[in-house]
Amino acid sequence: MNEFSQQIAQLRRDYVSQPFDESHVVADPFDQFKLWFEEAMRAEQPDVEAMTLSTISDGRISARIVLLKGFDARGFVFFTNYQSRKSRDLAAHPMAALTFYWHTLNRQVRIEGAVKKVSRQESEDYFRTRPRGSQIGAWASPQSDELTSREILEQSVADIEARFGDGEIPCPPFWGGWRLHPVQIEFWQGRESRLHDRIVYQKENDAWRIIRLAP
Repeated sequence: MNEFSQQIAQLRRDYVSQPFDESHVVADPFDQFKLWFEEAMRAEQPDVEAMTLSTISDGRISARIVLLKGFDARGFVFFTNYQSRKSRDLAAHPMAALTFYWHTLNRQVRIEGAVKKVSRQESEDYFRTRPRGSQIGAWASPQSDELTSREILEQSVADIEARFGDGEIPCPPFWGGWRLHPVQIEFWQGRESRLHDRIVYQKENDAWRIIRLAP
């Protein structure tokens, strides 16, 4: 192990947190997620809505950060270009995992399940709430395709700006939302000496079973 790797190996901190066990959770995992999400916002966790989306394609795992844009009993929603690599992965293998890490509270939430596109109306409704620059970017960027230069992207933006002028920008037909329908949600609370608390909701016959996992 080289010197820099040794420095990395020595990076550590103890997670000092309140206990988290079965007596602290509510019966519905979406209600529990809402409680933790609100606590993370109150703790001023940066980018509280940021989550790692993991997909699979051709036997390879791919992960990237996306932003949560809503959730309810149907699942967790994010939006993207339907021609991007992540969307191609999801279309081919409609299963995925989401991971939130809220370091201000020493917490993770891990979510696994099936994915499905949201309705076109949901995509259009959300698209209308986006800043105009983001709307233009959705049209201009051939997401995940190879670009030979930054100038090509900037020219595409200029072309889209000229195309729509000052008018309303519609939702692109190749852009929209995905919803992950969870079958398992894990709430992870960092604890001292790496003896973390891990409470898991598992979907069984339309009901949620709550179990504890070893850290």
